[in-house]
Amino acid sequence: MTVAAQTHHLESFLHKTETKTLTTGIIGLGYVGLPLAQLFASQGFNVIGFDIDESKIRKLMNGESYIGHLPSTVIQQMRKDERFIAVSDFSQISSADTISICVPTPLDKAKQPDLTAVRMTAESMVDHLRPGQLIVLESTTYPGTTTEVLVPILEKSGLKIGEELFVGYSPEREDPANPHFTARTIPKVVGANDPASRRALESFYSTVFDQLVPVSSCEAAEMAKVLENIYRCVNIALVNEMKLLCQRMNLNIWEIIDAAKTKPFGFQAFYPGPGLGGHCIPIDPYYLSWKAREFDFATRFIELAGEVNTNMPYEVVNRITDHLSRNGVCLNGARLLVLGLAYKKNIDDCRESPSIKILKILADRGARLSYYDPHVKDFVSHRYGKLPGSELQTLTEDVLTEADGTIILTDHDAFDYDQIVKFSRLIVDTRNATRNVSQGREKIVLA
Repeated sequence: MTVAAQTHHLESFLHKTETKTLTTGIIGLGYVGLPLAQLFASQGFNVIGFDIDESKIRKLMNGESYIGHLPSTVIQQMRKDERFIAVSDFSQISSADTISICVPTPLDKAKQPDLTAVRMTAESMVDHLRPGQLIVLESTTYPGTTTEVLVPILEKSGLKIGEELFVGYSPEREDPANPHFTARTIPKVVGANDPASRRALESFYSTVFDQLVPVSSCEAAEMAKVLENIYRCVNIALVNEMKLLCQRMNLNIWEIIDAAKTKPFGFQAFYPGPGLGGHCIPIDPYYLSWKAREFDFATRFIELAGEVNTNMPYEVVNRITDHLSRNGVCLNGARLLVLGLAYKKNIDDCRESPSIKILKILADRGARLSYYDPHVKDFVSHRYGKLPGSELQTLTEDVLTEADGTIILTDHDAFDYDQIVKFSRLIVDTRNATRNVSQGREKIVLA
């Protein structure tokens, strides 16, 4: 390819970015991809959303949302003037000038990276690529994925990376239901391995996000994302371990954290819980520990943090068992009410939620379960199938009084904690959700 031809592809792309005449593609319309599509559409770009789930496609084309914190009115606004369309036909990849890949990157049963979705997506794209497109991987993964996994598949198209096809990595930084940050206002890390790809990536994303954070390579951007999540994982493990010690010492870990965080320097508050949940924190550290073995390096902090956090659901069940016993109730046969399935408050996302694991452990130990989450309905676990016990549609006084114990696993704002404490016999609170309840505190156990 001549220098003139290479320059033509880049300059044409930059012109479309500046004039907002390009079409953006989003592959994977889940908790990351759909908000990204909404952001691109809100900035004036035409957006094609790709997903293999036909039910998602039908809902989106009908103006319906399936994500709790993105109401249907948002989808309907995106659909105005056909600004956004959703398809399962990957041949339409050729119509997009940019393609952001937002597909799942889970762990397999051996806690090793499962990049099946990334590979299948790339293979589905390769026959429909054309010169002048920008491909951006957004899925969280280990350093080297873009270069070692994605690029070799894209090269099957016959297009030269950095000349005819531009490739970069930019990790998602979604925090669902956080009112203080939006997809646009969270600084966006971007990295690419050649000058043309870097320029294309930065040019496009600078029109969408308030602040870019350019780094030197795809690998640096991949490592930045993993480091963010490992930082949280390790610190959460620390406070989880401190919680267990405080329980032995009859101390309130939340009171202690609140006191410690008044220090105006050198301390950041992290809070304990029943375990780790979400699509990042429980998974991403293992991506790096797996990759580190290639370099004969043992990531001991990561492994230890994983041990502590993985064990937390079992510790919660042990705490439930002990306090039921003090009330003269055996866990085997106990009637337990579980409040909250989502991995964090005020959302409907149950991915890797410790609530699901705790339900399974309690059921295996003979508890008779019912559960309620105002944000989650008819959830089926990919790992365990249908949840054990009975799903409640409403939370009533009778349900609370009939249970031997009420277990708070997610601290949704929708719960009336005064009423929950008033009518429950025993409350095991894993989130300190009842901290402002003044009456009936003798029934509350922090776990």
